[in-house]
Amino acid sequence: MIEANLKDAETKMQKSLDALGKEILTIRTGRASPALVDKIPVEYYGNPTPLNQLATITVPEARMIIIQPWDRTIINAVEKAIQKSELGLNPGNDGQLIRVPIPPLNEERRREYARLVKRYAEGAHVAVRNIRREQMDRIKTLEREKKISADEARRGGEQLQKLADRYIGLVDQVAARKEAEIMEV
Repeated sequence: MIEANLKDAETKMQKSLDALGKEILTIRTGRASPALVDKIPVEYYGNPTPLNQLATITVPEARMIIIQPWDRTIINAVEKAIQKSELGLNPGNDGQLIRVPIPPLNEERRREYARLVKRYAEGAHVAVRNIRREQMDRIKTLEREKKISADEARRGGEQLQKLADRYIGLVDQVAARKEAEIMEV
């Protein structure tokens, strides 16, 4: 029974770590990445649609993103959506393609993005701790219902704590890598 709880907790903690990885991909570093603009909502026939569902996004060089909409009639809508996004990018369009130059980040902007990474990492920490608490409650319930002994509950709690500590360490590693990437000049 405790093994099932630990497996469930590990699966959920891994999902939290994966979600953090996806969130921080959207943070600008100074290098071009399709993930920067993938999820920007573009008005398409009255519906906000993620950009990656409307266009091909390529990175031909380190500081340039090229977006080629499949429907040429939305090229202006895509350009406006990128300008409205919080990325601070200024796209240019030639009627066929949208070129998005990625300017180097200044020191103030780098620090702001590093704080954002820390905020995302703290959200992942909270998620891992919530999963740990939820599973601990399940273990205590099993103990109260006399389905497991007190020793099994204690061992399960210790294993769960080790698992949570490991995932919190992984979250910190992911965040530290992204911060180093952002602060790199």
